[in-house]
Amino acid sequence: MITIKTESEIDALRESCAIVRDTLAYVGGLVKPGVTTKELDKAAEEFIRMRGAYPSCLGYCGYPGSICASVNEEVVHGIPGERVLREGDIISVDLCAYKNGFHGDGARTFAVGRIDEEKQKLIRVTEECFFAAVKDLRAGTPLYDIGAAVQAHAEENGFSVVREYVGHGIGREMHEDPSVPNFGKRGTGIRLKAGMVLCIEPMILAGGRGVNVLDDGWTAVTKDGKPAAHYENTVVIREEGVEILTL
Repeated sequence: MITIKTESEIDALRESCAIVRDTLAYVGGLVKPGVTTKELDKAAEEFIRMRGAYPSCLGYCGYPGSICASVNEEVVHGIPGERVLREGDIISVDLCAYKNGFHGDGARTFAVGRIDEEKQKLIRVTEECFFAAVKDLRAGTPLYDIGAAVQAHAEENGFSVVREYVGHGIGREMHEDPSVPNFGKRGTGIRLKAGMVLCIEPMILAGGRGVNVLDDGWTAVTKDGKPAAHYENTVVIREEGVEILTL
């Protein structure tokens, strides 16, 4: 069921999303060669708790981390651990914060030291895919226009989009209706309404389509071993555009 948020509920979401925004910036500043993903996870949890919130990912369906830390060919849901970041890696950090009864959600992909041109382009295009999707987004827009914009921009740049994982609504639950794919046909899907809150999260692959899930039951990796990037914000649909809560 899709819920329309009141302005007081959006105010609560705005606080949770500000914590997500600030945590992503903080963790991004810690990314460097020699750091482990577990160290980033610990830092994020401490930062979120310091702001009076709870890291929503921790314990969600048994997930053991406060962040999802996905390196290079890992697309999403990488479990933090003893993996040491090395010069030339990229890492996507996806995290949520819960406060005042509402969740915020966001993701960024960071370079570890100097990275090659392909990875630079992948990170840049993934972020551009998000802004292409929200450029003309407003109340009345068909839902699948979002995915159509993401898909078009990714493919124009020689990349492909993940189809196995999608964006989603958010609010009192971390994952709410509707699902928000990163592909689709313009002019199709439900018409969005003012007050809907969505997580729009391009997940873009440098190589071909298709992912596998590792034996840990969480970590999704590209089938061809090529890198992936992830960029996500929580947005409110307004009559004349969107409000991006995690920027």
